[in-house]
Amino acid sequence: MAGVVLDALLGDPRRGHPVAAFGRVAAALEARDYADSRPRGAAHAAACVLAVTAPAALLHRRTRSWPPAEAAAVAATVWAVTGARSLHHEAERALVALSGHDLRSAREILPSLCGRDPSGLDAGQIARAVVESVAENTSDAVVAPLLWGALAGLPGLAAYRAVNTLDAMVGHRSDRYLRFGWASARLDDVANWLPARVTAALTVACALLVGGAKPAAALRVARRDGDAHPSPNAGRCEAAFAGALGIRLGGTNVYGGVAETRHELGEGRAPERGDIRRAIALSRAVIAAATALAALAALARLSDTRRATL
Repeated sequence: MAGVVLDALLGDPRRGHPVAAFGRVAAALEARDYADSRPRGAAHAAACVLAVTAPAALLHRRTRSWPPAEAAAVAATVWAVTGARSLHHEAERALVALSGHDLRSAREILPSLCGRDPSGLDAGQIARAVVESVAENTSDAVVAPLLWGALAGLPGLAAYRAVNTLDAMVGHRSDRYLRFGWASARLDDVANWLPARVTAALTVACALLVGGAKPAAALRVARRDGDAHPSPNAGRCEAAFAGALGIRLGGTNVYGGVAETRHELGEGRAPERGDIRRAIALSRAVIAAATALAALAALARLSDTRRATL
């Protein structure tokens, strides 16, 4: 909980961010071990994840007998591996640009939220992209690391962020990474399977806290359309947000010059710029609920560990 508060107050450090440092090391390793093969890609993923998980496990072992040190280590790691403030800040920047009818600025902001080509997008398409990114990254950037931290402590936090970062770096379906990035992409799918469904469930539960949102519609759309997305996990989150907010997500996106048409999620109107503010409010409610859930899960794990040692 302290780590979530730190992220909300301070956001990501501008210099010396541990995740950015991991990305640089992973890129340097890729330059040495890249080959157009799945086994080499699997070895790359394993080496990168192990490189951060082993020190985290050692720190976990060294601090667990001294609660103040353990609490400080966990809080600092949660702050480093979660990104709620950055996510919401970038979404709000896009909202401000759209509210000022500044399409050029909105298009420049969009790459900080998602990987699609923004050059030909109008205001409504940018609003849809921002809402979809807020929905997906509520799970990827916050709920997932919190749940893995609750279940596996410091190693869970470090391993999840390594897996998710590798997926962003090499997990996409390009000619270069189709085979080399396969293992990283599948690891990310596995790591996010439970968190995505928890995020969808919390979206349903928290919908009443956002003006005009509908829990019943969130549940119905998540169940009906969640599997229609190319990602086995992102679709659950985006469909739940679409149902809760009464809007329609999905459609045609352009990635690297290639158009990709996705199934529509939801049954409402097309997103508007005001829906970005509602999506941010829903995301914050989901994150608060996920923080409480993760804290309870961590306490239950601690209690079970103490009973086992007795």
